[in-house]
Amino acid sequence: MERSAKRLQLLREAVPGLSRVAVLWHPNAYGERTMAGLLHEMEAAARTLGLQLQLVPASGPEDVVGAFAAMARERAGALIVMPSPMLFGEYPRIASLAATGRLPAMGAAREFVDLGGLMSYGVNQVDLARQTATYVDKILKGAKPAELPVEQPVKFELVINLKTARELRGTLSKEFESLLVADDVVE
Repeated sequence: MERSAKRLQLLREAVPGLSRVAVLWHPNAYGERTMAGLLHEMEAAARTLGLQLQLVPASGPEDVVGAFAAMARERAGALIVMPSPMLFGEYPRIASLAATGRLPAMGAAREFVDLGGLMSYGVNQVDLARQTATYVDKILKGAKPAELPVEQPVKFELVINLKTARELRGTLSKEFESLLVADDVVE
């Protein structure tokens, strides 16, 4: 629950009076059990933080614009984009639609911020690649994959797009605007 809770907490800190968060998700991104677990994790974190979720599915790229119309109708105060290869590919359009709607938006990868999203909190991909390379090296040197321990990512990062934050000024809290908590800031 750590990542979902952290993402929701960061949004709540960034947006004063936030009560309703839209969650853009791809129902077929992963297996049924994994998706159910991700949604349950997000719902549990929202309950703990006193936030109401608006789950907005997008089964394919053609559903993204309609998803934003649903968010506007339901008056979402912020947006979280769930991890998904399809949604990752739609990051440019999602960031643009969020900016047009003045909707503070968070993705799971720094690429979302690089494309104009407000912020991301997730695994540091470079660190994860290094960690993977070390694992592969062990296998190439004769280690049996079944005997190696399962490793989890160890480094997470918060990245904020300063330009987007400036454009959302008045929507964001003064504390957030100071950007004291960011691991990295993108102009």
